[in-house]
Amino acid sequence: MAKYLLLKHYRGAPAAVNDVPMDQWTPEEISAHIQYMQDFADRLEKTGEFVDGQALAPEGQWVRYDGEGRPPVTDGPFAETKDLIAGWMIIDVDSPDRAVELAGELSAAPGAGGKPIHEWLEVRPFYTAPPTITE
Repeated sequence: MAKYLLLKHYRGAPAAVNDVPMDQWTPEEISAHIQYMQDFADRLEKTGEFVDGQALAPEGQWVRYDGEGRPPVTDGPFAETKDLIAGWMIIDVDSPDRAVELAGELSAAPGAGGKPIHEWLEVRPFYTAPPTITE
């Protein structure tokens, strides 16, 4: 089994087929989308392939260490970041092909008009072991 991160993007990916922004959906369309996501996660939980998933709030800020005894430095929020990542899901599957298959299914979550979004999802594998350096 290998873990993969499925990233849902607000922006930055190629346009979805049903490309109506979520802030223009009806409350019923939003509920249907969220239910699809939950049903998908519930099904993967039963097969042992679901690890975790969350939607992300639009608020956020950058934080960095600023030296011993000093408080962290903050800046932001940056709209280009908070608008980029909408949410994520971690899956644990037998193969890269299965990760792609599930991402394709998740891409079909309903959007405006109840029609599948066909959004692009980013599929990123987790390292299975720390990278090694060879000389």
